[in-house]
Amino acid sequence: MNSVLDNAPALKHEIDKIAEAAGYLWTKGWAERNGGNITVNVTEFVTDDIKKKKAISEPIVIGDTLPHLKGCYFYCKGTQKRMRDLARWPMDNGSIIRILDDCAHYEIVADKPVMPTSELPSHLAVHNDLIYKGSPFKASLHTHPIELVAMSHNPEYLKKDVLTKILWSMIPETKAFAPKGLGIVPYMMPSSKQLADETIRIINEDYDVVMWEKHGVFAVETDIMAAFDQVDVLNKSAIIYMCARNMGFVPDGMTDDQMRELSVTFNLPK
Repeated sequence: MNSVLDNAPALKHEIDKIAEAAGYLWTKGWAERNGGNITVNVTEFVTDDIKKKKAISEPIVIGDTLPHLKGCYFYCKGTQKRMRDLARWPMDNGSIIRILDDCAHYEIVADKPVMPTSELPSHLAVHNDLIYKGSPFKASLHTHPIELVAMSHNPEYLKKDVLTKILWSMIPETKAFAPKGLGIVPYMMPSSKQLADETIRIINEDYDVVMWEKHGVFAVETDIMAAFDQVDVLNKSAIIYMCARNMGFVPDGMTDDQMRELSVTFNLPK
């Protein structure tokens, strides 16, 4: 079967990055069974041929009206699909959708009628807000990094910016490569509108990565690899912290003065 990617090299390159990132999520143990989701705004890579392509599904209700997504195209991981399979066969385990003019429905345009994840409305709501703000971010990632999820079970770490400060202090690269830290959303029902609304609120407080208590993280960035990198560096710091605790001591971490010096040297947010 021919794929829409056959004559769309820029789109294929973007989908290949998504597949590569999905493989990393699986090998790190962050995507058990069908866990985790990826939604990427691929509008800029969609060819005229794809835009003229007849839908392969009936219009599907989003559950919300998202006016800034009119005519946008997204690659979405499929419902009940595994990241390890998406890594090998991205167009069998995800689909490209088009938001209709009413901004309340979408249709699947390629390659197969793979229904998107149940978390799609939440992801699309975030993308709608990103476009509204003029953000360059095109990718959203939800995954289950083991050590960060473990730390979210301690109420002390869920106080505002407590976990951010711990993670930043473990290794200089963390603040350099995740300079906005980690926002916190208290436990809410997965896939709920409440969770989506609270995630948008925290992102609007100027975070790129949000910790969903006892669940996982949600990251937004310019592309899927950049979103993965944000989570990767934050979770590396969580591992360093846990290694120190497992050796029987609480790590000192970098001092406030050392982190301020780092911020000045690399022109990072204070």
